[in-house]
Amino acid sequence: MWDYTDKVKEAFLRPKNVGEIENADAVGEVGSIVCGDALKLYLRIDKATEKILDARFQTFGCASAIASSSALTELIRGKTLDEALAVTNQDIADFLGGLPAQKMHCSVMGREALEAAIANYRGAPIRKTDAERVVCKCFDVTEEKIRRVAMDNHLTTVDEVTNFTKAGGGCGECKPEIENILAAIWSAQPPLKPLKPKGMTNLQKIALIQEVIERDIRPLLQADNGDVEIVDIDGNRVVVALRGICSGCSMSEVTLKSIQDKLRELVSDDIVIQESR
Repeated sequence: MWDYTDKVKEAFLRPKNVGEIENADAVGEVGSIVCGDALKLYLRIDKATEKILDARFQTFGCASAIASSSALTELIRGKTLDEALAVTNQDIADFLGGLPAQKMHCSVMGREALEAAIANYRGAPIRKTDAERVVCKCFDVTEEKIRRVAMDNHLTTVDEVTNFTKAGGGCGECKPEIENILAAIWSAQPPLKPLKPKGMTNLQKIALIQEVIERDIRPLLQADNGDVEIVDIDGNRVVVALRGICSGCSMSEVTLKSIQDKLRELVSDDIVIQESR
């Protein structure tokens, strides 16, 4: 069962800008129904200013695909084409308060549909994926896509690549090859440390705090028979309760500081951790 944010649920149940634009100025189509996800993006563009007047979509996919498509259209409406091209797949996920790690490929699909639509409008040559080397035959994912998405999102493990591209998520035969591609990328250039998100709403910050604790903190504590539970989040104040062997431990202050340091590293420099009494 996926842990969706309220904003993802809202965008899935009541998506905005669904449908086709008749005689659209630009159309971008990515994915394949055969592979499970497909998205077609339509744009109405002011030719004098290159501002996106309208953006609509049709998609075949899961709740995250529908929510990501709705978020994409909300993000790019009113922007110029150059401003829209600055929208990343992480921006789409952040707009939704985050996506389950295994569903990040839906945000990548949105970004690719945007690139395809703008290339279509500008008459740029469309990338011929059939000329590229396919690494994952189950989901028709090319080496070029794996490289691009890995570098854009600082991915260092095969599981992360699977989450963002679906490559390796079928029979798994391509996993050693994906590992070799990652090794080749990061042996030449160390992965950049992801920047903390900027301009988060309170809901987005709460979602990110929860994500970091679930993904980066709890597994480490649980490995030592400890645990942590969020009691309350009020602005930058995060109240937690230590559980298991961490509860009442003489090193609990050290544990709390390490949790605070990780949240400051990945969420906000202003985070303050307090233990529930």
